[in-house]
Amino acid sequence: VILADGGFDFGGVFTATALATALACFIAAFYAKTWPVGLAPGMGINAFIAYGVCLGMNYTPAEALGAVLVAGVVFLIISLTPIRAWLINSIPKSLKLGIGAGIGLFLAIIGFEIMGLTSDHPVTLVTLGNLSNPLTLLGAGAFISMIVMEKMKIKGNIIIGIIAFSIIAWITGLGQFNGVVSAPPAMTHLFAFDLGAALSASMVTVIFTLFFIDFFDTAGTLTSVANVAGKIGKDGKIQDIDKAMLSDSASTVVGAVLGTSTVTTYVESAAGVKAGGRTGMTSLVIGLLFLLCLFFAPLATSLPKEIDGAALIYIATLFVRNIVDIEWDDIAESGPAVLAMIAMPFTYSISHGIALAFISYAAIKICTGKTNVSPAIWV
Repeated sequence: VILADGGFDFGGVFTATALATALACFIAAFYAKTWPVGLAPGMGINAFIAYGVCLGMNYTPAEALGAVLVAGVVFLIISLTPIRAWLINSIPKSLKLGIGAGIGLFLAIIGFEIMGLTSDHPVTLVTLGNLSNPLTLLGAGAFISMIVMEKMKIKGNIIIGIIAFSIIAWITGLGQFNGVVSAPPAMTHLFAFDLGAALSASMVTVIFTLFFIDFFDTAGTLTSVANVAGKIGKDGKIQDIDKAMLSDSASTVVGAVLGTSTVTTYVESAAGVKAGGRTGMTSLVIGLLFLLCLFFAPLATSLPKEIDGAALIYIATLFVRNIVDIEWDDIAESGPAVLAMIAMPFTYSISHGIALAFISYAAIKICTGKTNVSPAIWV
């Protein structure tokens, strides 16, 4: 649904997403056999591609898919080399957390626009939207329900909230119900990437952003899952993380070829671990279930966009939560992190936020006499 807003064909993306998710889970199941994880195109990256790359930068879906493919290949190559460990350890923790939170705020402002909570204003740029719109109120209800269900520790709160409030929209006539089951839509974006455009100099920041999000999001997610699954050894090293990273990077390449956005390991995998998942069998089951989803395209087209916006705002809260771990007592660390958080939504660009954070971090360290800045920051 989100990618369709950026000019992608809904049916083609729907089929590509289901197939890419299934294949990614199968790769994890048979290669990273000890990892009980689910992989799928990331919601945050979907929003970045649709609203940041296609609508914000005026790139076509084919050019965006080309950037996804290049970023995936870069991730795959790095996963095969010692650079992987160097990169994970070289980006300051404060910047990782600040950039993650900034992406969350970027998603939040998009969610507000989709829900109709904000609208354009000639003087103040944005203002409060039309709160008398029933669909906007329905979206607000969906968001509140997701928060309440999380507080009550109800699993699957996002999908439950989306479906429940979509049903309310259909019953009240606020939304259009298009059916449940049909044959899978045609794969209109298969091999549709524009590699030539993706390799142009103007796409460097897009590719870097896609790689950065996927690489560090995957590293963070795998660390979280490893904690829950008891896969961290006494030496602090995570067992078989190289295989998990390779599975993730290879899946992004597969996804771009099929016609969908960056495939990443989902943090919700921890829920599967808590439910008893311990091996690749968990990934295999997830993949099989996504193959079944191929036949439910009409149901997906029936979801009101305002409720999708509510889901985006909820996802934004997940991104922002980790800012408590920023070193707030050290302004040299927290300052650039906050700059990243502010810049992304206000410039409507994740890549600009990352650039400003890196530049300011290096400048502050030099001006305060600290020259031990990682080379990765300068790159």
